[in-house]
Amino acid sequence: MHFNSIDFAIFLPVVFMLYWFVTRKSVKLQNALIVAASYLFYGWWDWRFLSLILFSTAGDYAVGRKMAGESSQTKRKILLGVSVAVNLGFLGFFKYYNFFLHNFSTAFSLFGRGIEANSLNVILPVGISFYTFQTLSYTIDVYRRKLEPVKDFVAFSAFVSFFPQLVAGPIERATNLLPQFHKERTFDYSSAVDGMRQILWGLFKKIVIADNCAKYANVIFNNSADYTGSTLVLGALFFTFQIYGDFSGYSDIAIGTSRLFGFNLMRNFAFPYFSRDIAEFWRRWHISLSTWFRDYLYIPMGGSRGGTWLKIRNILAIFIVSGFWHGANWTFIVWGALNAAYFLPLLLTKNNRANLDIVAQGKLLPDIKESSQMLLTFGLTVFAWIFFRAENMGHAVNYISGIFSYTLFTAPDFPGVGGALTTSILVAVFVLIEWQGREGQYAIANVCLTMKRPLRYAMYYALLIAVFWFGVKEQQFIYFQF
Repeated sequence: MHFNSIDFAIFLPVVFMLYWFVTRKSVKLQNALIVAASYLFYGWWDWRFLSLILFSTAGDYAVGRKMAGESSQTKRKILLGVSVAVNLGFLGFFKYYNFFLHNFSTAFSLFGRGIEANSLNVILPVGISFYTFQTLSYTIDVYRRKLEPVKDFVAFSAFVSFFPQLVAGPIERATNLLPQFHKERTFDYSSAVDGMRQILWGLFKKIVIADNCAKYANVIFNNSADYTGSTLVLGALFFTFQIYGDFSGYSDIAIGTSRLFGFNLMRNFAFPYFSRDIAEFWRRWHISLSTWFRDYLYIPMGGSRGGTWLKIRNILAIFIVSGFWHGANWTFIVWGALNAAYFLPLLLTKNNRANLDIVAQGKLLPDIKESSQMLLTFGLTVFAWIFFRAENMGHAVNYISGIFSYTLFTAPDFPGVGGALTTSILVAVFVLIEWQGREGQYAIANVCLTMKRPLRYAMYYALLIAVFWFGVKEQQFIYFQF
């Protein structure tokens, strides 16, 4: 079930009414309703994969309960190892089996030893990368004694399967979300209104910005050999705003929907394209994943506390693993390595935390230095996104080669170039709204509150009309494939 579908438009109000009018007197009943609604929401794609969520839930619940009464550190490590092995085993099989098999066969053929290896038609379960990391955060934190093991299986099931963020995050920490399932929830009108506002902004990002950019990004990337360098640059720019509008739009809808039910999820995006360096970009992009890797991989490996070579090793590891998390393709690994190359000079010169504040805070416009920093960072990001979007490494190399040719200085020309102008104007308006609202949790959080009521509602209706007017055929969210 997609957030941008008629199905969800019916599903959400029904669950909301049952939650606040039928089960509101009992936290246990509310949790049970969330589990039932979440399983229905996920099973809408393919009911067969519900068994994976149930198995992961039951397994990590049992590991947590076993740790509760275990004083032996050795046995606790074994239990944690079981959880990690099972979760990553499922993830590895469904997501990476064919990738490793293909590369294993290729490696043998290079030495003149061909081998027969049969790939499997493995269907990737939607959201497996997200809920796997979410349950792992629980067992790791229980092992570290940062969290008491849960006794209530229904509450734990609700935490694992919570439908707003089940398939594409934010990847919630057990220490943040799980305790909320044990607390009594009361309806908060102002919080619900804010949630609806964030949902509206998320739908605008997805339907108006991302989906319209996708039309032209797909045409250009899928036929890149036919187009000029300037057209290829335009395609990379369209994809840059497609992936941001798509993924951050999903996060906005997830966070807003959670607020309707009395839950607070972590922020996942903080205006990353206004970053002044790559380190700042990664503090603002997919925050739930980058902080997950920081806390559960980077810091345990030594972080930035060791010598130069240790720092380089850890940064390369964290970015390459992050790239590999996104998919079983060398393009994602190169994308991660490229971001590591961007990041390392900042770390080694101790400038990776130079920009912790909001750019041009309290000012209308950035100064020349900030503008040049943002432009450079944005350019590096756009270049890296080419690898992320390309079908394979050959496609990426050819795409980049096509950009750096004499045709870079010609006018873009491709089917639908007239419609692309309208989309470009929409993107420009979107960027202006984001810039104006960059000091809020999301772009229209504060902007609308400072407006007089007639103007505020006029903006709401304008966004809603844009969603219907510029909406294209229902498109899946990009990160469902990860």
